[in-house]
Amino acid sequence: MKDPIKKRVKLAVAAALDKKAFDLSVLSVGELTSIADYFLLASASNERQTQAIADNVQETLREEMRVKPLLVEGTTPGRWILLDFGDFIFHIFTEETRRFYGLERLWGDAPNVTAEYTGEAEQPRHALKKTS
Repeated sequence: MKDPIKKRVKLAVAAALDKKAFDLSVLSVGELTSIADYFLLASASNERQTQAIADNVQETLREEMRVKPLLVEGTTPGRWILLDFGDFIFHIFTEETRRFYGLERLWGDAPNVTAEYTGEAEQPRHALKKTS
């Protein structure tokens, strides 16, 4: 992967998954808005986990690529933490908060490119598995 933005996004995805983020989505919003090229969305079980995910994403990008977020919001209380890296914005939610704000619905026209960054399509944590 030669594109530096894509490298940063892939590294951020891996760092989030390392801390057990789930329902992870990568939306390509560059054609729809000028604020970022990608929105990353991930869920966590509780506020402590949102913070652990955010910390690991920041630490990994700082150590591996010498990149720091331009803005960090929502660490207190931690139901929705936003990490703005300029070319991508990482949203880390508790499950309830993510359902309430529904960013996937708001950005429904954005292509979901999650598989490109995870190697496989992420299945929602609570997805029903077909048994027959």
